[in-house]
Amino acid sequence: MATVTATLRPVMMSVPAAKSQHVSRISLKSSRLSSDIGFISSQLSGIKISTTAFETTPCTISAPFRPSLQPVATRSGRICPFTGKKPNKANRVSHSNHRTIRRQFVNLQYKKIWWEAGKRFVKLRLSIKAIKTIEKNGLDAVAKKAGIDLSKM
Repeated sequence: MATVTATLRPVMMSVPAAKSQHVSRISLKSSRLSSDIGFISSQLSGIKISTTAFETTPCTISAPFRPSLQPVATRSGRICPFTGKKPNKANRVSHSNHRTIRRQFVNLQYKKIWWEAGKRFVKLRLSIKAIKTIEKNGLDAVAKKAGIDLSKM
């Protein structure tokens, strides 16, 4: 059910402005679709209300897409983008053998690495294993294997 509410000014059609000091509300209810309502015009304020204006497609905001290698804010939180390492659930065992669940986080470090193809430094948040793999195989080879485009960094 579509509901359109319009507020009228103190001036009414047949009532002079001096006698009508309060603002009245008119509620128009229709069980049809909002496209059936069409245009509703207020004769007193001169405003035309179009219900078809609200049915247009939403405008898209064109912002440059810049994916980052920062871990996605999910339940796991800290994920290495190159190796895919993520936190592990484990038990903390007390002397009385009482087990409580704890998390073993990945050793993630911020590291600026020289990217030879781009002739610049790239700041990444990597696990220590990923840093060792990059030192051994090179940044381009590891990024290509992980499916990461470094030019968008």
